[in-house]
Amino acid sequence: MTIPRVVVCAALLLAGCAGPARRAGEGATGGTLVIVTTGDADVLFPPAGAVTTSADVAGLVFSRLADLTFDLNTVDDSGFVPELARSWDHPDSTTLVFHLDPRARWHDGVPVRAADVAFSFDVYRDTLVNSRFRPNLDAIDSVTVRDSLTAVFHFHRWYPEQLYDATYHMKVLPRHLLDSIPRARLASSAFARAPVGSGPFRFVRWEAGAVIELAADTAYFLGRPRLDRVIWRVVPDLGSAVGVLLAGEGDAIPLIPPAELRARVRAAPTLRLVPYPSNAVAYVAFNLRGRGGKGAHPIFGDRDVRRALAMGIDRATLVRSLFGAEGEVPVGATARAQWIWSDSIRQVPFDTAGARRLLEARGWRSGPGGVRWKSGVPLRFSLLYPTTSRLRQDAAVLLQAQLKPLGVDLRLQPLEFTLFEERSVRKDFDATFQARTLDASPASVLQLFGSEGAPQSNYGSYASPAFDALAHRAIAAPTRVAARPLWREALGTLNEDAPAVFLFSPPVAAAVHRRFAGVRIRPDEWLAGVGAWFVPPRDRLPRDR
Repeated sequence: MTIPRVVVCAALLLAGCAGPARRAGEGATGGTLVIVTTGDADVLFPPAGAVTTSADVAGLVFSRLADLTFDLNTVDDSGFVPELARSWDHPDSTTLVFHLDPRARWHDGVPVRAADVAFSFDVYRDTLVNSRFRPNLDAIDSVTVRDSLTAVFHFHRWYPEQLYDATYHMKVLPRHLLDSIPRARLASSAFARAPVGSGPFRFVRWEAGAVIELAADTAYFLGRPRLDRVIWRVVPDLGSAVGVLLAGEGDAIPLIPPAELRARVRAAPTLRLVPYPSNAVAYVAFNLRGRGGKGAHPIFGDRDVRRALAMGIDRATLVRSLFGAEGEVPVGATARAQWIWSDSIRQVPFDTAGARRLLEARGWRSGPGGVRWKSGVPLRFSLLYPTTSRLRQDAAVLLQAQLKPLGVDLRLQPLEFTLFEERSVRKDFDATFQARTLDASPASVLQLFGSEGAPQSNYGSYASPAFDALAHRAIAAPTRVAARPLWREALGTLNEDAPAVFLFSPPVAAAVHRRFAGVRIRPDEWLAGVGAWFVPPRDRLPRDR
């Protein structure tokens, strides 16, 4: 069961609020933005896209009913601005009514109507489509059409993030172009490679493995974007991508994590780093139930042993080794971009002497080679990590060195990414080195560690009634002010149980050519504000005309 996320009934105040984050800025328009990416899109059908490039493209071609502001407040309606919906209201605690903007059009000129909204909900919820967003819509019973410009969402119950769930996870799709295609074939249809949306940019072309191009919709009902075109250029790796930027053949890369590449960007007179809060966290999850999720793990089934291991890891030194002064030690199962981040959250301290005492108290005695043993079982376990992640590989080596003086024999097990994920989901591991990009909503914490969360997300099978209760109370709180202390207590409880060790949040910065003005980046969707980016006339290159 996926944890539903929720909303306050204050949307009546929003009828006259400002336009969405993608709305174009004032003044001059023009310029082409060439984004250099190491991964091509998989499909341009929003319910089925599973990679970052697909999401980035779909975010500009398609629209939501409403969008988050840069504040990323998911709790109440004040954190949202209109997009396809001109306004919305809550006539009762389980009903959310959207009033569509009559100016909204699909890129083929057909008006966007409430029937498109109901159709889109049905597509996202259809098991034949099997969208990865489907669980996030579980709290919605149905979407009905009151009239051509009014769509009504019916919920199981009231909760504060109703507006977030109704809008954030679902791009509105054109019913008139898709309703004749069998649902199981939508992701492989011609539409999925040449989509027609209602967003600020129109699809132009996709040359697989090479380039994707969009053009500004000059008739966009909220005002045309200031850029003329956005192009994605696919290159094989991040080092090559930086080389393309340095050669003047690209304009932006959304994420530059390795220190050596960041230094190259800083030294380039034509480029600048645009930092933004991280929404990613990397952590080692312990398998509390043993291989296959059965019984109790002989090591990690003991809370005190997990705490001792957490106490034996110097996370601050590990972060400095990986990122210099730019990385961040997480305060728990969250990241800086989420509003629940707080330096006052309780954490297990780094204390090697205390770790040794705790292991001794639990019967783990030093044995041959300095490895601890208990009842014939060595304090030995394997750590899975993907070969595709240099950061996790380097961090695993550092962990191995830090835990060895405690008498821990940590065995490193690198795996090809697909096998790594398969083994992690099957619970076929002792410990798994995971990295997650978190939703704007803190309810994602429950999906990763709640006892009701999806088993494929709660890798270590952690289950705590105390944590669940605190997290549910936090989710039900009507405002961020009321929710913050509950989240602090919930995350503190999770940290003290140590089902995982939260090791690092990587520094996040985009590389952007200096000729671009109006650049602002939203952590959850880095191109959410790209409608306001532009190239001043004096800085335009031939390709911008």
